[in-house]
Amino acid sequence: MTEPSAKRGSTETSRIIKAPRAKVYRACLDPEALAIWRAPDSMTGRMHAFDAREGGAYRMSLTYHDKTQSPGGKTSEDTDTFKGRFLELVPNEKIVELIAFESDDPRFAGEMTITTRFADAGPGTQITMLFENIPSGVSPQDNETGTQQSLRKLAALVEE
Repeated sequence: MTEPSAKRGSTETSRIIKAPRAKVYRACLDPEALAIWRAPDSMTGRMHAFDAREGGAYRMSLTYHDKTQSPGGKTSEDTDTFKGRFLELVPNEKIVELIAFESDDPRFAGEMTITTRFADAGPGTQITMLFENIPSGVSPQDNETGTQQSLRKLAALVEE
């Protein structure tokens, strides 16, 4: 059951990365790279399945490093597992994903859309991630903080 959209949030986070658009885009569709950079600082990522094409799907888990410091995962006590589906892939310009958490908690029900855009920014790339329809159990502030941490990791992975 999906909660009313009025209770669901959105965030938009950007960062300039000192790497060409094509390199940044590739890192967003590479399962090994995603497992590294998409996990916030307090978590480790693991990709279970990955099919990078329009209509393709993936399944990923984010697990807290220290179970005693976990605020509680969405799927288990220390893990957030989610399924994603690629709705649109425009090489070096845009990725649109639909994400659903695996959770019995109705606060995490429904599908969240992530739109990632890539634009030239001097010698680098401005990457902007827009999260829409964030489940009510996810604080928009926490989502934004986690996204900033992830984009910092992406920059460290691809910057020249």
